[in-house]
Amino acid sequence: MKKSTKIKTWAFFMRLGNKCGCHQREDRSFKIKGWQLPVCSRCTGILTGQIIGLILYMFKIQIPIYVDICFLLIMFLDWYIQYKNIKESSNFRRFVTGNLAGIAQMSIVIKIIYMIFSTLF
Repeated sequence: MKKSTKIKTWAFFMRLGNKCGCHQREDRSFKIKGWQLPVCSRCTGILTGQIIGLILYMFKIQIPIYVDICFLLIMFLDWYIQYKNIKESSNFRRFVTGNLAGIAQMSIVIKIIYMIFSTLF
């Protein structure tokens, strides 16, 4: 692939990541071969966590709601500790806590969809 095509493709995905609401800070984003990913490490974790959540659902693995809440709180605490300048989070920790939150989000969405369908049918 030509360099100009790579740049156009990368720019397209960067615009897409921005439209999804990610701040895309370079220092908080992973890079592959020098190319910044279109979303930050926390958003990358959330997206991969949502995929993991779907896989868990396909294998009929259910996560209790209290675990979902704990997963979401873990990401919130990581963000809050950083926000209050107590301790700077690392990209790895952002990714891990984002993963947990993504799994919890997907689990909660599936629970809500199931409740809606079981109420209607």
